[in-house]
Amino acid sequence: MTTKMFGAKVARVEDQRFLRGQGRYVDDLLTDDPRLLHSAVLRSPHAHARIVDIDVSDVLDLEGVIAVWTWDDLTGPMAEPLPLLIPHPTLTHGRTQYALARDEVNYVGEAIAFVVAVDRYVAEDAVSRIRVDYEFLKPVVGIAAARAAANAVHDDVPDNVGARMEQENGDARAAIATAPHTLTLDLDVERSACTPMEGRGTVARWDPDTSRLTVWSSTQTSTGVRGCVAAKLGLDLAKVDVVTPDVGGGFGVKINHPWPEELLVPLAAMTLGRPVKFTEDRREHFISSAHERAQQHHVEVGFDDDGRVLGLNVEFWHDHGAYTPYGLIVPIITSTQLLGPYKPANYRVVFESLYTNTVIVTPYRGAGRPQGCFVMERTMDAISAYLGKDRTEVRATNFIQPDEFPYEHGLVFQDGRELTYDSGDYPASLVKLKELVGWDEFEDFRAEMAAQGRKVGIGLACYVEGTGVGPYEGAHVHIETSGKVKVATGLTTQGQGHQTAFAQIVADTLGVRFEDVEITTGDTRKMPYAVGTFASRAAVMSGSAIHLAALRAKEKALRIAAEALEASEDDLEIADGVVSVRGTDASAGTRIDLGTVAVLSNPLRYAFDEASKAATQFSVGDPGKPPVAEDDEPGLEGKDFYSPPRSTFANGMHAVIVETDPDTAEIKILKYAVVHDCGNLINPMIVEGQIHGGVAQGVGGALYERMAYDESGQLLNASFMDFLMPYATEVPTSIDIDHLETPSPLNPLGIKGAGEAGVIPSAAVFAAAIEDAEGFPIMSMPISPSELFELRLAHADEPHPLTEESA
Repeated sequence: MTTKMFGAKVARVEDQRFLRGQGRYVDDLLTDDPRLLHSAVLRSPHAHARIVDIDVSDVLDLEGVIAVWTWDDLTGPMAEPLPLLIPHPTLTHGRTQYALARDEVNYVGEAIAFVVAVDRYVAEDAVSRIRVDYEFLKPVVGIAAARAAANAVHDDVPDNVGARMEQENGDARAAIATAPHTLTLDLDVERSACTPMEGRGTVARWDPDTSRLTVWSSTQTSTGVRGCVAAKLGLDLAKVDVVTPDVGGGFGVKINHPWPEELLVPLAAMTLGRPVKFTEDRREHFISSAHERAQQHHVEVGFDDDGRVLGLNVEFWHDHGAYTPYGLIVPIITSTQLLGPYKPANYRVVFESLYTNTVIVTPYRGAGRPQGCFVMERTMDAISAYLGKDRTEVRATNFIQPDEFPYEHGLVFQDGRELTYDSGDYPASLVKLKELVGWDEFEDFRAEMAAQGRKVGIGLACYVEGTGVGPYEGAHVHIETSGKVKVATGLTTQGQGHQTAFAQIVADTLGVRFEDVEITTGDTRKMPYAVGTFASRAAVMSGSAIHLAALRAKEKALRIAAEALEASEDDLEIADGVVSVRGTDASAGTRIDLGTVAVLSNPLRYAFDEASKAATQFSVGDPGKPPVAEDDEPGLEGKDFYSPPRSTFANGMHAVIVETDPDTAEIKILKYAVVHDCGNLINPMIVEGQIHGGVAQGVGGALYERMAYDESGQLLNASFMDFLMPYATEVPTSIDIDHLETPSPLNPLGIKGAGEAGVIPSAAVFAAAIEDAEGFPIMSMPISPSELFELRLAHADEPHPLTEESA
């Protein structure tokens, strides 16, 4: 009997290759091709300026330089702005940049000129010889400057407002006006960046004999890049192949596409007739890829004596940088996922998405949810402090109850569908979390620490994460005559363990050995229809599609095997890659290998090996019938697609105990606990790995990382020497994790996404714990020791402001 794989802690099959140094990033490709050319990009050193003149006369004389292009050298669609990937009716002033700046630059790092040379060194030298005359314009840096609108990022965008969006369920302002208690809060979350191990990279090769272009890209959406390249270069889609090799992390930044280099490199390969490569360096990644997070929120909340929220009115301002290529996904997610596991009786949210002369903002792991979670959880803590109630009690009062699912919030989510939670049990999760972190025993621990002169605090934060967004994913399952199973899905993989988790699904669905399943991702040659890997959607979308495709293959295998065994399909079962008559022994005539079934599925004219001899037209089938029936096709395979009615909603809760140093204000993590619900678990070990990684990334975002722009728009910490990331010494040495499984009714496997959960509540949970330790409110994140020290000075001899009604 095949061992059940779904739900098992199966070790990742891809790790052996990675740990042995056998992974291949984009920069590892075509290294032994003597014809390979390299490219470099001249980037704007100014945040806001008009380009008066570009002089490249000193470049072409440099030995080894093959080509140099500015916007003037581009034609047709390449000379037009890059696409606005996700338009939205409220994005009234969407703007995107050109592949090479046309007449104005709007952030430090914007691409101006593109050089191709025999190696990267020559290309970089050539870039340094390009002379650009600028007419300087006043930059707009930060949300405050954007809102003041003293200067404009784009002359045709009034008040720097790219979009204004409002949603309301009930009448929040009226409910607040009549509520027994009210509070107002102003909250601030800084910019950060996901900084994956591998930056952006593109290699392209043009085959003039077949007029076919192959592009390798470090992307989260190979099909998206394929479509953009074909459209911009005027190629038939069928003439473009995009392949995504191993990717050193995506975390959202690589879902934006096409980057200028993803178009310029293929154009150069076609124009020059030689393969061309671009590999981003770390500084380029900081100043010319994408950031996220920066938002300012103003909250008005009205509640009763139990802490039940009667009305919640949130206004916020989102810094989307100089352009809006990815639309309004991030602030829309914030505005809707802010609600978390709660059900305020009346909710209104309005946001403005603002232009600034800084790097663009696109989704970063969590994608707008950390900001929303920070706002809602700070609000819950403020209500608790005001009423003098336990923070868990106030949260429990506002939870959606298990018997209220599916729960409709009366809002529209980022996928354009109703914001309807599919399943969950938040009270049960809270019980688990309190036990896991020792919530009820904490005051004893606090007293014990205080006796030692140590200051500690505890915090918790709850979240709900919309995952598995559409529109669809597909899969192709092919059983070879060897019995091996080849599976192709179009979405990419950036280290999530897809090869393992998807193989577990196939092994169980088909009844084959896990070791006999091979998964291919992100190759448009094998699966041209796909969307991409983002928003914790891979397991839900591709996992479901793979399951459905495997069922189709299984259905056909049973049909063919039934004919061969002269048995009813209903009496057959598949285990370890063998079809057998259920309840019979292993005697001849009651069993057949799947590989043999594959042989029988494909009637051949030519016998090319021992297996194929059994499939020739003289060996198989009824001579009175056609070799392939009218409604059938040769081969043992299945193909299917999964398209969800709406998103699934995972959820979870984090708690942390911190110690703050009384002298240095250093923040030390003493205990970290997570309760997580992503529906049915495919592989608990992979899910826990995702949680560990997310928590580590969240620690960075909460305590260390910020993008330090000066008033002229220069990013002052564009290196790992200055941009603080947590090392192993800064993240928790252990994380206590417990799972709750409330299956989603929206897909055949009952699963929800898990990739971003670990990072979502980080800012909120650390703010709560630090506040609990220090006794004054934490209203902005991240918070460093020096900032905590300044807050101590500011709040010295002051009462806790949230103990007094402020509105």
